[in-house]
Amino acid sequence: MPLHYRTIPVTPFAQNASLVFCDATRKAALIDPGGDLPQLLAAVDELGVELEQIWLTHAHIDHAGGAGELARTRGLPIVGPHPGDKFWIDALAEQSRMFGFAPAEAFTPTRWLADGDQVTVGECTLDVRHCPGHTPGHVVFHSVQAQRAFVGDVLFAGSIGRTDFPGGDFDTLIASITQRLWPMGDDTVFIPGHGPESSFGRERRFNPYLSGT
Repeated sequence: MPLHYRTIPVTPFAQNASLVFCDATRKAALIDPGGDLPQLLAAVDELGVELEQIWLTHAHIDHAGGAGELARTRGLPIVGPHPGDKFWIDALAEQSRMFGFAPAEAFTPTRWLADGDQVTVGECTLDVRHCPGHTPGHVVFHSVQAQRAFVGDVLFAGSIGRTDFPGGDFDTLIASITQRLWPMGDDTVFIPGHGPESSFGRERRFNPYLSGT
């Protein structure tokens, strides 16, 4: 499997940042660097990979709080999320205060993402799916070859993302899961924004929020 990854929980919210890298080229991208940048950069050094990009699933503070500083200090592009989350990016300073995080540096993504886009790290290409409901601009990164999906806060093992934040909507979230995630296949393993990995097949069968979908 040419695409590899390491999941690194960061911030008081135990958010799963994912360091994804191409085995052939050792080029890497960091998904959702919400904070604890020294810990994330230590993993980069330990694995001996070259960090080239930051990818964001959405712009809640525990996922995006470290993106601005990391982009500035390392000269990295920020890719994602979808423009629907611009208001969350604009509110990062307020989010920092509200949830007791260190002040988040402001940023504008180098590249916004839309449904059907692709992102590339080394020789590995992942498909982008727009999956609103938790936030309006939430995206998911899917590697067909590796049968892995990095889904942020859309879906969890045994649960689903919250929909009570501004811009959230329960019906929209369920539609994103059933129309955008399930077609990726039951055998696809997903890395959620919090908690353990699971598979789409397991969640289709056992997730209490998704029975019958």
